[in-house]
Amino acid sequence: MTYAPIALFTYCRADHTKVVVESLLKNKEAAESDLFIFSDGPKTEEKRKGVEENRTYIHAITGFKSIHIIEREKNWGLANSLIAGITEVINQYGRIIVVEDDLILSPYFLQFMNEALEKYKDDDRVGTISAYVPPVKGELPETFFLMYFQCWGWATWKRAWDLLETNPKPLLRRLRFKKRKFDVGGGCGNYGNLYCQKVGLVDSWYVRFYASLFLKRKLSFYPGHSLTVNDGMDGTGTHCKNSPDAMVPDCYEHPIEIKDTPVRESIHAYQMFCNYFTKREKGSAFHRHYHQFKGYLRRLLYIDCM
Repeated sequence: MTYAPIALFTYCRADHTKVVVESLLKNKEAAESDLFIFSDGPKTEEKRKGVEENRTYIHAITGFKSIHIIEREKNWGLANSLIAGITEVINQYGRIIVVEDDLILSPYFLQFMNEALEKYKDDDRVGTISAYVPPVKGELPETFFLMYFQCWGWATWKRAWDLLETNPKPLLRRLRFKKRKFDVGGGCGNYGNLYCQKVGLVDSWYVRFYASLFLKRKLSFYPGHSLTVNDGMDGTGTHCKNSPDAMVPDCYEHPIEIKDTPVRESIHAYQMFCNYFTKREKGSAFHRHYHQFKGYLRRLLYIDCM
């Protein structure tokens, strides 16, 4: 087994960084894995102390095959930091496992990611490996594929990362009449986030990469149980605010066998994801239908992608 390098993106929360690193070290593959830690610079003076405390901690980390620490002097922001970091590592190794400092990982996270990366390395239909599964109702297959990509613990290859289109305008143009599918039955706000990216209200690497993969019909490979938990919904994060109803399942602590899963989207799993996300929608039925109709007119008239 060739173990993929791990890219860990951190900022100013040493306590969260410690949790994700300790959960990584519970994976037996950690000792054979190269760890790249990207530490972003402080955005404000108020964040400087947190950044310095975080850097003190990461310089004390041991237990991996090798550790490479990249400290940004200035604040790059999550999107720029992650795109640059992934590009740097993946150009050297050809594959990568990506985690952020707000995750808790299963002891079998690295096993699943590495085995899946190896199994599908030459299958161009597969774009990513996703470790997070929301707490849907019902039983999912042991492993399955979706066109939907989730980024709370994930992995990919250079061939897929090279598909990233950073300009949201052409992505919005091509997604005009694919919004419902892109939004997993209409329950996710991915299309809206991509529009916000275009007008400068958000800065998201994720929604641009997901859109790039979606338009190329690339699949993401999932376990039937979540191998990650997002621990950052406590109000301390930059992008994930305090969310008491966050999509937080239990972290699965058993190995998941990777069998010969048909390389096509699982209709059963997709419907379960749709049911989960659409039930989280707020507002009356009239309110939702009104905004859906207004959004359709905007896309019909090319307003969103101008």
